[in-house]
Amino acid sequence: MPVEITWWGHATCTVEDSDVRVLTDPLFARRLAHLRRRRGALPPPGAWNADVALVSHLHADHLHVPSLARLAPGTRLLVPRGAPRAVPGLRRLRHLRLSEMEPGDETSVGGVRIRAVPARHDGRRLPVGRRSSPALGYVVEGAARTYFAGDTGLFEDMAEEVGPVDVALLPVGGWGPHLGEGHLDAGRAAEALALLGPRSAVPVHYGTYWPIGMDAVRPHEFHAPGEEFVRLAAERAPGVAVHRLGHGESVRLEEAR
Repeated sequence: MPVEITWWGHATCTVEDSDVRVLTDPLFARRLAHLRRRRGALPPPGAWNADVALVSHLHADHLHVPSLARLAPGTRLLVPRGAPRAVPGLRRLRHLRLSEMEPGDETSVGGVRIRAVPARHDGRRLPVGRRSSPALGYVVEGAARTYFAGDTGLFEDMAEEVGPVDVALLPVGGWGPHLGEGHLDAGRAAEALALLGPRSAVPVHYGTYWPIGMDAVRPHEFHAPGEEFVRLAAERAPGVAVHRLGHGESVRLEEAR
């Protein structure tokens, strides 16, 4: 059974594996605070359909309560441990089946197993959050093992902590002209690819949102990370097939080796 990956923009993807629809970091907004969606139509209502949604960390462009509210009643929602205390709006989403996760936790949804893995990133609800929750990645294991990195920097034990994977959904950029600590740019994402050694990769977290009024400020930083990742991945991890998707585009991949 093939696995299908659809990129909706930013860190939002649908992973279809073993008849289970997994939605990552749902963000369905045209505008978020100082950010505006500059490329790609908003995901259609069909994108809201999922058996389980994964939230990697508490930043508002990854844990967006209004987007989560659109999920159908009964949808499983996996969030970092402590998220409901730090983000009170989560507690109003009573139509969702919420579970708190930390690195090493596992759960099953239909025919897939989902494991939370560490990420190197600020886990607070910024800009004023005091309570910290772990930033997470997730490995979805069904016909294939798909790693959704969320937001993360490189860390020494990444390959060991994540384990063997077939597909890697890696952030390669951001929503502004500068990336702070705890992020992957195209070069660091290519290094992560060499460490992880999957068969396939999809670059995400770039080319979607940009600060309002900054369209002319280093605009190449908005468009370039996907293409740069393709180029650098070919140099540093030549055995990995990289699929650079447009917004709303999908790729069907063979099941695990």
